[in-house]
Formats: sequence, structure tokens, C-alpha cells
Amino acid sequence: MATQKKLKMGMVGGGPGAFIGAIHRNAALMDGLIELTAGAFSGNPEKSKQAGEDLMLDPSRVYSSYDEMISKELALPESERIDIISIVTPNNVHFDPAKKALENGFHVVLDKPMTLNYDEAKELYKIIKKTDKLFCLTHTYTGYPMIKQMKQMIADGAIGEVRKVYVEYPQGWLHKLLEYENKQAEWRTDPARNGKAGCFGDIGTHAFNLAEYVAGIKVAKICADLDIKVDGRPIDDDGAVLMRFENNASGILTASQIDAGCENNLKIRVFGEKAGLEWQQEDNNTLRLRWPDKPDEIYRAGTGYLGSLANENIRTPAGHPEGYIEAFANIYRNFARCIYALRKGEEPKPEWWDFPGAEDGIRGMAFIENVLKSSASDKKWTPFEVEY
Repeated sequence: MATQKKLKMGMVGGGPGAFIGAIHRNAALMDGLIELTAGAFSGNPEKSKQAGEDLMLDPSRVYSSYDEMISKELALPESERIDIISIVTPNNVHFDPAKKALENGFHVVLDKPMTLNYDEAKELYKIIKKTDKLFCLTHTYTGYPMIKQMKQMIADGAIGEVRKVYVEYPQGWLHKLLEYENKQAEWRTDPARNGKAGCFGDIGTHAFNLAEYVAGIKVAKICADLDIKVDGRPIDDDGAVLMRFENNASGILTASQIDAGCENNLKIRVFGEKAGLEWQQEDNNTLRLRWPDKPDEIYRAGTGYLGSLANENIRTPAGHPEGYIEAFANIYRNFARCIYALRKGEEPKPEWWDFPGAEDGIRGMAFIENVLKSSASDKKWTPFEVEY
């Protein structure tokens, strides 16, 4: 791998004032497998130009639109053009650049959720399945090493058959009406740009993805209650979902952006017939195994007793904390490793394929559709339906 050239990346979005663009850039560049070469960083050409200057890019590779970037990069020799397009825009600008990137032969990294609406997601899913290019959806939290350890221990039977899943995502930043003074709040609460679910489209999809990823089982039916707590807000900012999994395990998912004083402490607990496992983002390098008849066991990142999923995604020895950016970087690194391996005609290691993709994207959009339907229904349970 060391003899190969770095993968070249172009970015759509992530210009001045954006939050997630810098996160993606730091994550993509962390392991030296990818370099930022081009970008259409804003729908405003002047802002895109400014972003390119700030990032010290070749001015000829800074574009006024993603259409221009795709067409001009395709005109370059294959050895010079970008390999990956990373899309870090609001949700209403996910589908079109992703579709055009894939159809023109670029690998795609897309910030979640997959698209603005379910119909777009179904169409994009079909495009992904037809192409030979790789697609990655950045559900960040599956990149944490101890989340991967949790997943592997459950799959290996450490707690027995899963009976109960609790996943909780509390935020407090939208506990009051910020829409007219905060750029992030403005678009994330706008149905035209964010989609028809607010909190549950933004962080509820993360919690849902994490629950299915860690437990290794799919949700079969739900009972949802979504609410708007802040007057003047058009879409949900709080809610809870009862879940029933395909093996009849039960689950509870809560997500809120009005929990005043809370920052971003995503938590998950999974209980089986023998024991339970617990993890939280505020102590992300620790995993707790709970037994009914003996003291808890503490697993720590960077130690020698972890499984292959965790070990493939750790950079530092025990006691040297890794965090959110590193978890994000693990997704980019695994994605890049798979591209490199396939280019050499090799099968990537199973651990490298462990990044979120099209299946996660379509199920996340189905989650939004299903919780909105359930919340509006008088029925206790509604089936979790997914169309591909």
C-alpha cells in the first residue's frame, strides 16, 4: 500500500461557516491515505474560492459548483483527477451530487442521512447497486473502537441472545428558538433543507443505526411518539420509540435536542440472557460488561485483549485517548483501504469492510418514514417497512 499514490478527494460543501466540512477533512487526511485536491465548497462561487484559498488548494481545482467539478475533473487524465467525492452539504443537496458522482465513476462519501426524502434514497440505493464504485455513509459513532468491540462481543455470544437494547441521544442546543441567529439551527429545522423529521432525522438516525449495528439484529416494528417542544419550530425536536427486533428483543430509543444542559453524550446498553454491555460517548474508550453474579468487567481501548474489529481501528496505546475525530477517521480509513485493495485485485480484509454503506442509508431513511407514520398513528405497533 505504501508504494501507491494517495487517493485524491474532492469535496462538495464544507465552506466558510460550515461545521461538518472541517470534521470530514481532518478525518479523511488523518492516516495519509487521502489528500484533498479539489472542491466546490459553496453554492456561492466567491465563498468556494475563499475556502480553496484558506485550504491552500490549486485555484484551478476550486470550482463554483459540483457540476463544474465533476465535468472538469473528468476531463483530466485519470492519474490526475480525483478518486473520491465527499459530500458534506445540508440534506437537500445530498442526492444530486451523489448520483452524478457515482454515475461518472467517482467513489462517494456522503454525510448522513442519505438524502432529503425516502424516494431519493430508494433511487440512490439502486444507482449504488448498479455501479462498481464504493459508497460510504458517515454514521460516525460506529467508528469508535469500543463500539466495534461491543459489536464483536455480542456477535461472539459474550452476553447470550440479545433481549433488550437501550439507546439514548440527548442534546440541549435547541432548547430555545435559535433558528434566526444560528446557521446550523436554521437549516436543521427547515423541512425544505433538512427533511420532514428534525431531531429524529438528525440524531435519531444515528441512534437507530448504532442500535442495529451493535446488537446485530434488525428492527421489525415500532411504536413512536415525536413532539415539538419549542414554540415556532416546524419539525420535531424530541421523541421516543419503542422497538421490537426480529428476534423479539425489545428496545427503547430516545433522542432529544431540547434537553437543556446536555451536550452530546450518546449512550447504548445491550442486555442478553447472560450479561449486559454499556458504552457512552463521554467515556468512549471504556466498555463495561455487567454480570448478574460477579463484579463488572472494564474493557479499555488500546489494550491487548480486544478483538480484531477494535484493534484494526486503534492508533494509540492504552491511556492515550482517541475520540470523535479518530472515530470519523476510522470510517474514511476503512473506506480507503478497500479502494486500495480492490485496485490491486485483492479482497479487502473483513475488518476493512466495516464502514456504513447503502444498506445503512436506506434503513436510516426508512426509520424516518416509519417513526413519523407511527407517531401519527393511534395503533400501538406499526411494522417497520423498508423498500429497496
